[in-house]
Amino acid sequence: MAGKKVLKKTHPIRELDAKMNPAVLAKAQKMAEQESLNIRLGMLREKYGLRQNELVNFTQTAVSKLENRKDIRISTLIDYLESLGMGLEITAYPKNSSKKELLLRV
Repeated sequence: MAGKKVLKKTHPIRELDAKMNPAVLAKAQKMAEQESLNIRLGMLREKYGLRQNELVNFTQTAVSKLENRKDIRISTLIDYLESLGMGLEITAYPKNSSKKELLLRV
């Protein structure tokens, strides 16, 4: 089998990422993260068996808007989670460090 060339498998998404403008890629990743939060909020509510109109302190319209927002205030997220009987923990850490030492937990 000498002389055969071994092809290195690459991930198609990584290949596309490498060809994209870094600024455009960063914007797309941020949008994907925001959309992921929206999906998870709705899924979390559904996991608890609640409809949008059943959350305390929120109208159905407000819940719908909240679950589809591109950005959300932490205070609003806390209120939303409290309506589900949950709390929120925020952790800050240095992004460019190999150690994920905790800097702040709120």
